[in-house]
Amino acid sequence: MKSHYEDVKEKSQKRLNIIKGQLEGLQKMIENDEYCMDLLNQSLAIQNSLKSLDSVLFERHVRTHVTHQFKNEEEKAVGELVDLFKRVNK
Repeated sequence: MKSHYEDVKEKSQKRLNIIKGQLEGLQKMIENDEYCMDLLNQSLAIQNSLKSLDSVLFERHVRTHVTHQFKNEEEKAVGELVDLFKRVNK
C-alpha cells in the first residue's frame, strides 16, 4: 500500500507531465501561428492544470507540516497560511 507521501508524489508527477505536454503543445501552436483564441484556450488549460497541482501540494503541506506546526510552532503555521492566502488573493 502506498503511503500518503508516495501518492502525492505520484499525483504531482502525473500533473507535471500533463503540464509539460500542454506547454509543448502551446509552443508548437505559437510557432504555427494558430488562431489567438486557440492559444488562449490552451494557456487557460495550462493555468488550470497548475492550479490542480497547487491543490495537491497544498493538501500535502496541510496534512504533514501544518498539522505538526500547529502542535509545535503555531505562529509559523498561521503565518505561512496567511502569507499564502494573501499571495493567492492579489
